[in-house]
Amino acid sequence: MSTNPYTPLHPTFLSIAACFLALSSVCPPLHAQGAKADHPTEGQSAIAIDEAWQKASSKYDKQRDDILATVQRVSAAGPFRPDWQSLSTYEVPEWYKDAKFGIFIHWGLYSVPAFGSEWYPREMYVKGSEVNKHHLAKYGPVTSFGYKEFIPMFKAEKFDPQAWARLFKESGARYVVPVFEHHDGFAMYDSDLSDWTSKKMGPHRDVDGELAAAIRAEGLHLGASSHRIEHDWFLDGGRKQDSDVNEPKYADFYGPAHPRIDANHDVLAEDWTYLSPAYARDWVARNAEIVQKYNPELIYFDWWIGQPSVRPYLAQFAAYYYNESLRHGTIGIINYKLVDMEKHSAVLDIERGQTSSILPVTWQTDTSVSNKSWGYIENDTFKTPAVIIQQLADVVSKNGNLLMNIGPRSDGTIPDEVQHILLDVGGWLKVNGDAIYGTRPWSVFGEGPTKVKEGSFHDTDTVPYTPQDFRFTTKGGVLYAIEMEWPANAEAVIQTLGSGETGARSVGSVSLLGHDGNLPFTQEADGLHIQIPSVNPGKYAYVYKISFE
Repeated sequence: MSTNPYTPLHPTFLSIAACFLALSSVCPPLHAQGAKADHPTEGQSAIAIDEAWQKASSKYDKQRDDILATVQRVSAAGPFRPDWQSLSTYEVPEWYKDAKFGIFIHWGLYSVPAFGSEWYPREMYVKGSEVNKHHLAKYGPVTSFGYKEFIPMFKAEKFDPQAWARLFKESGARYVVPVFEHHDGFAMYDSDLSDWTSKKMGPHRDVDGELAAAIRAEGLHLGASSHRIEHDWFLDGGRKQDSDVNEPKYADFYGPAHPRIDANHDVLAEDWTYLSPAYARDWVARNAEIVQKYNPELIYFDWWIGQPSVRPYLAQFAAYYYNESLRHGTIGIINYKLVDMEKHSAVLDIERGQTSSILPVTWQTDTSVSNKSWGYIENDTFKTPAVIIQQLADVVSKNGNLLMNIGPRSDGTIPDEVQHILLDVGGWLKVNGDAIYGTRPWSVFGEGPTKVKEGSFHDTDTVPYTPQDFRFTTKGGVLYAIEMEWPANAEAVIQTLGSGETGARSVGSVSLLGHDGNLPFTQEADGLHIQIPSVNPGKYAYVYKISFE
């Protein structure tokens, strides 16, 4: 198979990149020589900034190059190639279509300060921000207490991966996606490409490796989330002031920290932030290392993979990952945001949001049990089990999966309130899971007055559901009608199943999951009228199993 000479990992491409980087010799820092190591560096050229990061991370050049050679070989071998025409032939594996419910985990150094959000490392360097004010008051100036100072405080002394995995199994989740590395650049796994890892520092444990083994021991599917691409610019606030971000000896941890240049968060075509070929190659290698060491069945990427400079490398990694996963039996899954990948080449993820209709392709929403942050913070508030179950029903009725996030404390404990919420969801799924697992959308997703606002970051905008709101799923010729709230009278009415509806089928039997025996019903012109028990069988949404004659 011939190879495009300008693919991201080809030697010709690398030679061009090397020549480009050599220009740094004629683009010296704008600050005078001999300035303090922590002096602001935002005036340096992008080339000089990136060269400092490359030098700091050069310790692992050989390991990186070895991984990239494997990526080049596997991505070229097929059946998938690193181009979007090839990648658009991707098909989502059945296990993921059937799973419906997963657990997301945001856990890292940011759980130590437990303030603001998981974006603490960025905002602590943003002068005047609430996080910056908090940091100065509690820990002191960022010249003496930078983000790296949280590492020894991150002990994870109560982390019990087996207990976590048991909780996730009891919650009814079928897959679990730990964040292997967030924007902050601290790897929660045993990486051979960095010193700044949970194995070599802090807890001195391969946190995600231990968790991966425990997850699989419970029969759950393993995913891995990588947010490292945003580390290219995440700590740029530290360059605008005296801080440890400016010190070259910490560049391997703090990353290039290039000044962020964007016009619109959601329109990455308008993002002009610098990203070097060297950083993009390192990003590919870091992701490939996770695949090689832990063989995740799903890779979750955050939104910045759609930035124009990243896309060729994204195609390279996708081809590698799909080809590599097929060697182990079942093709892997990539979650992407917005329009970051061709819509058939991976699985769309709508962050903290939903869709108002059935999508023709499998999709996912990710949201969090907590309302203020993805990572653990003090005094957070939480969604109720009822809200999570209703969201699950709505998402599944529209051909989607729900990935529900939790944020553990820095000591490795999961807050009791979060555990109780997950166990309540799991209790509901034990009774009503037939209406969720392995189902597919019906001809319509549901009925009722409550409308979902479509798009990202709207999942808390939905007004409370009513007993007139139903969501439909189907499996094996059976229709499941999920009633979002218990009706005040002794009757449930499903208008979509009225005998007066065009193409209406005759209902043969109706039962209520969690209740013994069939329920009396009449199929009238205005709907299917179901006589319900005087006492409801649970605390949350209610599922009618409907068979047709």
